[in-house]
Amino acid sequence: MRVVFAGTPEAAVPTLRRLVDGPHEVVAVVTRTDAPQGRKRVLTPSPVAAAASELGLTVIKAARLDDEATAAVTAQHPDLGVVVAYGGLVREPLLSAPEHGWINLHFSDLPRWRGAAPVQRALIAGDETLGACVFSLVPALDAGDVYARLDYEPPAMATAGDVLDALAHRGAYLVADVVDALAAGTAHATPQEGGPTHAPKLTIDDGRLDFDEPAERVLARFRGVTPEPGAHTTVGGSRLKILSARPADRADGLAPGRIAQGDDGVLFGTATAPIAVERVQPAGKGAMDAAAWWRGLRIDDPVAGA
Repeated sequence: MRVVFAGTPEAAVPTLRRLVDGPHEVVAVVTRTDAPQGRKRVLTPSPVAAAASELGLTVIKAARLDDEATAAVTAQHPDLGVVVAYGGLVREPLLSAPEHGWINLHFSDLPRWRGAAPVQRALIAGDETLGACVFSLVPALDAGDVYARLDYEPPAMATAGDVLDALAHRGAYLVADVVDALAAGTAHATPQEGGPTHAPKLTIDDGRLDFDEPAERVLARFRGVTPEPGAHTTVGGSRLKILSARPADRADGLAPGRIAQGDDGVLFGTATAPIAVERVQPAGKGAMDAAAWWRGLRIDDPVAGA
């Protein structure tokens, strides 16, 4: 089949590469326009754009799938569209342009966590089993029939970045199998069952850690917002980004938000047991070991959140 692929972040690249290695022809790649990156805000191609250029594919850059983008895609006469985290909605008439419509790799077990941040919201909620599925795009958000699913149980302290990477590679094979089945006429999709939950895009405020919560909830939020938008708190009126954290070896109490040096690192108290923080990034500085940050702290009795 002639396939048009739409995606933007690194999590979409494994599926693109898998499709290129398969028996079908990727006739064009749609991705978001170049975005400013770094402190100097240099316009930088998306990871999908970079991979597509490396592979010698036709690249269509579009901030949204408007009339111009629709015309560019339609001109390729695709049999199928494949979407992985493009970052925008596929609407009519583009939705019906390919003969076999569009399929989407989504990083949750739909209908749980429909929306832009399924892995992040699942981790914040404390879900122990995550998943991915390939479904048929319809006008309603993430509501189409499902062709294939997979379950994934992440390691205990895997972050959203770790889980997305794992699901991206596993999901690439899932997509390729569905594309093969659609080409062979053997694909079968089933309606989603159960009430949906929703996963809106995260904001910077979603990364704020509340040390009045139990340790497991603090760590769940840390995992869900790492690496983006990033876990953070305030110490002495200055923002502190938490880059690496885990359960502390000691179980004795430390008042919520209180910070202390322990045998296993810098400890932050919670409503239950303390957590050990290993790497931090103070405002205006680079990343550093939490122990080095602690040694340079000039605050008596520091409290996180103050």
